[in-house]
Amino acid sequence: MTARFHCEVAISADSDLLLPAGAARHVQVLRMQPGDALTLFDGHGGEYAATVERMGRSEVAVRVGAHAAVEREAGRAIHLAVGMPANERMDWLVEKATELGAASVQPLMTAHGVLRLNSERADKKRAHWEAIAIAACEQCGRNRVPRIHPVRTFGSWLEGFQEKAERFILSLAPGTRALADARAAADRDAWVLSGPEGGLSAAEEQAAMAQGFAPLTLGPRVLRAETAALAALVGLAGG
Repeated sequence: MTARFHCEVAISADSDLLLPAGAARHVQVLRMQPGDALTLFDGHGGEYAATVERMGRSEVAVRVGAHAAVEREAGRAIHLAVGMPANERMDWLVEKATELGAASVQPLMTAHGVLRLNSERADKKRAHWEAIAIAACEQCGRNRVPRIHPVRTFGSWLEGFQEKAERFILSLAPGTRALADARAAADRDAWVLSGPEGGLSAAEEQAAMAQGFAPLTLGPRVLRAETAALAALVGLAGG
């Protein structure tokens, strides 16, 4: 399989290009040589065939060939708003959500969440998660990198939420809508709100429902926070 690299700059077919620092470093780590083939994508759709032309100490020059209008996106755009799980579980969630086709991920600080980030740490975490999403796209074949939104508190995010899409909240309350029914009901873009390890508070659930988030159940089993969000993503996204 040809190595794939995300390019932070716009790519043009039939042109010469100096790879951005991150991609160039990756090519060097793989010890690629002039004449080796690679695939580039810039996140604007499709991918480009390319060939290494020159390797330097700090730069890599490539010749960009034809553009292929290849998309490997899910059948339905699903956005995840998640109460951030602790430790490396958020890293894992971002990676797997990217592989499974999430359109975006909104990290939230919630009442029961243990992860608390000030503005500087939040910016660093977001950059870290963006790098994870890019690496996951390079691995899985996606040509569009999901957006990782800035970290928000639950209240500020919900207050400003105006997306015109289906809205779901994962809930353990009895009598909630089943995932299969939600998938069959609409093919519009959707947002899925899920809590951290301790779940959303009752007040947060009520506030979300007041904003039009329909309660959704994944079945009788209690899933880990990161598993629940991914299960909803797969169930709603389609092919």
